[in-house]
Amino acid sequence: MKPSLIIIGLGNPGEQYTMTRHNVGFRVADKLADEFGEGDWQDKQKFKSYILEGRIVTVPILIAKPNTYMNLSGVAARKLIDFYDLDPRKNLLVICDDIDLPIGEVRLREKGGPGTHNGLKSLVDIFGEEFPRLRIGIGAQPAGEDLAAWVLSVPSTEETKIIDEAVGGVGEIVKKYVMDGGENVAS
Repeated sequence: MKPSLIIIGLGNPGEQYTMTRHNVGFRVADKLADEFGEGDWQDKQKFKSYILEGRIVTVPILIAKPNTYMNLSGVAARKLIDFYDLDPRKNLLVICDDIDLPIGEVRLREKGGPGTHNGLKSLVDIFGEEFPRLRIGIGAQPAGEDLAAWVLSVPSTEETKIIDEAVGGVGEIVKKYVMDGGENVAS
């Protein structure tokens, strides 16, 4: 099946990263798999990703979780886009965490720069800034806190509840995005 949309959740593989702030994209991918997936996750080395086919109403999708680690996410995305001969501006949706958004805020954008996000930087280096992304706020690191340590930390119980609520609502946002044909994306 050729997907109409590849949804890539950004994160780091490995048990030690599962509940960190930086793995919100993987958590969303798992949630979307529960809602729209067909079958089980498959480890596909040719894509350097775990993938799962799915369907949003009648639209075929492919959900992916790169196993390249965050800083090389673009490598996996490039393999998927090239294999299926798709246009990242129209057929790719990247989902990731964002320290510049308040915790739990969700923002869908048609394009933009990577900011301080190394996963987005990897994708921008390969595709340019013209691809849609859905970002989930994890809040800014406290003053004096190292950025890498902050994004790789596990949120507090209260923060986790807020993030879980945001993750839980992403399915409806993605469904609306797909059903609208990618239109009505905030810029």
